[in-house]
Amino acid sequence: MDWKLELVAVPVTDVDRAKAFYTDQVGFHADHDHTVSDTVRFVQLTPPGSACSIALGTGLLDTPPGSAQGLQLVVADIHAAHAELAARGVAVSEVQEFPWGSFVFFADPDGNGWAVQQLPARDGSAPAG
Repeated sequence: MDWKLELVAVPVTDVDRAKAFYTDQVGFHADHDHTVSDTVRFVQLTPPGSACSIALGTGLLDTPPGSAQGLQLVVADIHAAHAELAARGVAVSEVQEFPWGSFVFFADPDGNGWAVQQLPARDGSAPAG
């Protein structure tokens, strides 16, 4: 049996501000934005090429905004990812090299923390991604 992680809820204070950040600056696709009731709004956003989405909204979580840490995206080219995020106005760290991959880090307006990783080469020839 396959067990697929396909949605991660991210707590935010302002859904519209967060949606704009993730779509306009980070480049996620806006899949759904539904007001279910007076107390529930569900917004689903997906990184390009990902099978896993994030959910933002009201009435979805009891965790404090900014408490999601360690969210991670994987890309084929960390330098291109850094350049794209910086060009879109994201406050992104410089590329950091580790034996387990190359990373950049950023946070959304509420402080939810993201890492973007380029995997190291598996055979020493070219980076994985």
